[in-house]
This record gives sequence, structure tokens and C-alpha cells, in this order.
Amino acid sequence: MTNNDVAQARPKGTFSWALWDWASQAFPTVVTSFIFGRYITSEFFAPAGYSIEEAGQYTAFWLGISGVVAGVLIALIAPIVGRRADTSGRKKFWLMVNTYLFAGTIGLMFFVAPSSDFFVFGLVLLAAGGIFFEFATVNYNSMLNEVARPHERGKISQFGWGLGYIGGIILLVMALWIIQFGGAELLGIPDTDALSVRVVMVLSMFWVIIFSIPLMLKVPEAKPIAGTENEGVLLAYKKLIRSLVIMRKENPNLLKFLIASAVYRDGLNGVFAYGAVLGGIAFGLDLTEIILFGIAANIVAGIGAFVGSFFEDRVGSRRIIFVSLVGVIVGGFGVFVFESAGTIAFFSFGLFLCTFVGPAQAASRTMMSRLSADDKQGEAFGLYATTGRAVSFLAPAAWAIFVGLFSPIYGILGLMLILVVGLLLLISVRAIAAPTATN
Repeated sequence: MTNNDVAQARPKGTFSWALWDWASQAFPTVVTSFIFGRYITSEFFAPAGYSIEEAGQYTAFWLGISGVVAGVLIALIAPIVGRRADTSGRKKFWLMVNTYLFAGTIGLMFFVAPSSDFFVFGLVLLAAGGIFFEFATVNYNSMLNEVARPHERGKISQFGWGLGYIGGIILLVMALWIIQFGGAELLGIPDTDALSVRVVMVLSMFWVIIFSIPLMLKVPEAKPIAGTENEGVLLAYKKLIRSLVIMRKENPNLLKFLIASAVYRDGLNGVFAYGAVLGGIAFGLDLTEIILFGIAANIVAGIGAFVGSFFEDRVGSRRIIFVSLVGVIVGGFGVFVFESAGTIAFFSFGLFLCTFVGPAQAASRTMMSRLSADDKQGEAFGLYATTGRAVSFLAPAAWAIFVGLFSPIYGILGLMLILVVGLLLLISVRAIAAPTATN
């Protein structure tokens, strides 16, 4: 049975596949966006004698450097990770290997004590976890065509993304209880050395491990592509370059989408990466308020993804992406224009903005799947990750330039500029109709 035959038949393990979004949300939500990323940039990790302002600048700078290193490695390796998974028929195997590797890095974050002596260790774990998370995501996304029939890929993709947001909500609620509302005391966790924050990392590790088990048990492994099982790394790179040349000639629409999505996805990632920073610096939110915003953001983003699941296969992925990007841009400009309203403006327009992030990301995954051949999903999603990482400097650079020239609130304009450029590039991408149930 070919991979296409698998896609046409009633797939097995669809819910178990979607549950990995729930499991893996621990990394982008708890580690990157709202808990560990905020913790590792606190004043505890700066050299002695630094003021709070100097400490923030120091830790933020080196956090960015660690992200650049991780991004370069991902850009170089991700497409080969995907291609070799395609050819060997071991997508699930490598998904699970990388899942448990990034789960392990989360667990090791428990040992990052609040001291400058542990700063480099914390950054290495964050960068390594990000690399393993991206490699896992490449294999996970490439399995969409195997767990969803062609006419249902949009619905299943949005459903998985929505489950991920629900998982993030539950994790943030538990973290808030442990860190802020007496959970640490009830669990016997001493109120020293940021142990409450570090214990949340251990909880997140077990969250990933436990909820990724259903995929391992229920989702069938893909079949290898005949004649390519022993393909070496150098040969894989040569064939990858050849694939890009062929893509430019035979499927320029896919190449255009890779470029457009790389730009706007970086803008979307920047919104979440700097949202907590913007809330703290420009609007004066404390840690509790930031976590509460994170919970609310995941709720509305999850609702947006679930709503998108009902419409994407009917109206098309490109239209969902287009409308969603417009919604994010409107919300971002609202945060800037109504800054004088304070916290009300940040929560109102910020949550409006977050409503559209889930549908945009999930629909992008679906459109990538539909634009790619079924036997090249891993390679395609490796390129998807690579193009995204290749321009991953855009959002941080725009943020830094606008903040440096003006003030922190102007950083949101820098992010919106990236999204506008991505939206304009998307206009040249031809829409792809979703297959019907009879196709």
C-alpha cells in the first residue's frame, strides 16, 4: 500500500496524533513564552553589580544569541531530518526520539538555579530543547496526510492545534497555582531558589512524556520509499537541492508559499515571543497578570482554531490564513493606538489578536500538506521549518529596531510590519481547493 493509499483509506490513530499537540505545548507555552523564558532573563542570571535595567539587557541579548545558534542548526538539518524520515519510513520513530529528547531538556531545567553561574547552562538547554522540538515537529506535521483523509486535513489540523492550546491552558493554570497561589506550600516545595518555577519544569516534562504515548501506540508507522532506505546524508543533501530546483520549475506555487509563510510565521512567532515582554515593560503587568494573560490567550487561540476547523475545508486554507493575518494585524495596531487605555487595551486587543493566531498556524500546516506530494511530506515540512528559521531574524530585528529608536510600545509596530509583508507575499500564492469526500 502506498502512502497515497493510506491517505485515501480511513486513517488510524487520528485523535492520538492530534493529542501530540496537547503534549508538546509544554515547550512553546511553559518553556519559551511564559515561564522559563521569563525566568532565565530575570536579574538573577546577570553578573553581579548590574542594575535591573542592565541585567535585563544582558540576559535578553544572550537569549537572542542562543536562539540564533539554534535557528542556524535547525535551518541546516531540518530538511534532511524530514527527507530521511520520508525515505526510511521512520517518521514516528524519529518523532518519538526527538519528543523525549526535548522533554529531557525541560526536565533538566529544574537544575537551573537562580544564579549567573547557571545562565549558560540554562541557555544551552533552551537552545537544545528548541532544536529537538523543531525536529519533532517536522516529523509530526509530515504525518498529517497519513492520519487524515484528503478532504479532512484542514479540520484535523485545526483540531490538533486547538487541543494544543487547551493543553497549554491547563499547564499554565497548574503553574499559576504552584508559583502564585499556594500550590508550592501545599506540595511541600520550599520557598527558596525559585524551586516553585523549577518544579513546573519537571511537571512539564512528565506532561510531554505521558501524553505522547497514545501516538506511539496508536498511529501506524509510515512505509519506506523503495530504493531509498540506505540514502546517505550527502546524497540526501544533493537530492534536496535537486528537489528545490525542480520545485521552482514544476511547483512554483509551493515555493512562493514557503517564502510567504516563512515571513508571516516569523511575525506570528514574534507576537507570542514578545507579548509577555511587552506586557511587562510597556503596560506594567506583573508575573501573575502575565500568566493570566497567557491562559486567556490560549483559550481564545484554541477557540479560534476549533472554529477554523469547521470552515477551513469549506472555504480553503489560503482564505483562512488571509483573514487570520488581517485579524492579527488589526489587533496589533489596536494595542499600539490605544496604549493610553493601559491594561484594558493590552488585554482587549491582545486577546482579539490571539484569536486569529491558531487558525493561521493550523491552516498554514494544512496548506503545506496539500501543496506537497504525499510521499514527500517529511522533506516538505523540513523545508517548511528551514524557510521559517532562515528568516527567524526578521521579527527580533524589527522588534529591536523599533524599540531602540522609539520605545517598547513601538516594538509591536515592528512585528506588525513583518506580518504585513507576509500578507502581501501571500497574495501571489494560488489558492488550493480542498478535496471532496469522493476524491
